[in-house]
Parts: sequence; structure tokens; C-alpha cells
Amino acid sequence: MSEIKVDEVLCINSSILIVYYTPGQCWQFRIISRSGGIFGEQKIYYSAAAALRTGLEWMRDEW
Repeated sequence: MSEIKVDEVLCINSSILIVYYTPGQCWQFRIISRSGGIFGEQKIYYSAAAALRTGLEWMRDEW
């Protein structure tokens, strides 16, 4: 069983941004849209702050 650490959960304009850590993929983010779609990238971020910053940029640019 893998260990996942959730660092941030933010709700912005009815979409949810989640920043989390997994041992194999380091820090990641995912966005759950109002319609239920899940978005993100398979990039590795070496800090929670970097993943959060990129996730917020995605939300600003796309939503």
C-alpha cells in the first residue's frame, strides 16, 4: 500500500485543487473541475509550494 500525503485542498470557483505527495512521484497536483473532470500533469515537483504554484497557475489560466 502506498503512502500518500495530502498537503493542500483548496476550493476556487467551484473547482478543487489538491496538492499531494507520493514516494514514487514526489509532489503532484490535481484539479477537479465543477463538472467532475480531473486534470493535472505527470511532472515531478520537488516541493509542495512548487506544485501549489503550478496548480494555481493552471486554475487562473484555464478556469
